[in-house]
Amino acid sequence: MYVYILGGFLGSGKTTLLMKLASMYTKRGLKTALLVNESGEIGVDGATLKAEGYDAIELPDGCICCSLSGTLQTALRNIKKDIDPEIIIVEPTGLALPHKVKELVRVSMIDEEECIIVGVCDVQRFNDLIKKKEQFFKMQMSNADFILINKMDLAKEGQIDEMKGWLREQFPTKPMQEISAKTGENMDALYEMMK
Repeated sequence: MYVYILGGFLGSGKTTLLMKLASMYTKRGLKTALLVNESGEIGVDGATLKAEGYDAIELPDGCICCSLSGTLQTALRNIKKDIDPEIIIVEPTGLALPHKVKELVRVSMIDEEECIIVGVCDVQRFNDLIKKKEQFFKMQMSNADFILINKMDLAKEGQIDEMKGWLREQFPTKPMQEISAKTGENMDALYEMMK
């Protein structure tokens, strides 16, 4: 069983990416479960995903790497017992630290084969994020197995190269791929990176 954790700041496109990945795995005939963590009291994502026909578990009102850590572990055990998927995709809130979520997954999933952190960053708001929340962003991406530069369809000329340059300075060994989860651009390259 593979567990993919989508890490990235608020608005980076994690939910759109989650839906594309869920669709890809479903088309491949792999049983896929989704675990979505909303920071507010009303969770739109979980309802949307269930309406699309996916096995989606929602953990609203809190952060799964902090106040809801026990709830996350219980949810993962229930997913394994009730759904027994081949793939679990976890979307924490944009304020979560993915490596903390990964540790909780490892503790919860006794038979876990692979747990992979996918770092997601947003072309549109990258510069503002680096100016205002650089340390937090670096913590979110520091343990990612690879980094996605999302929303390439909205990038201005030279913007992706500039982003890649900054990211390579910070994370020289991490594979990177620019994509548009919204339009599907370069998603084939991402699918090759995923197991």
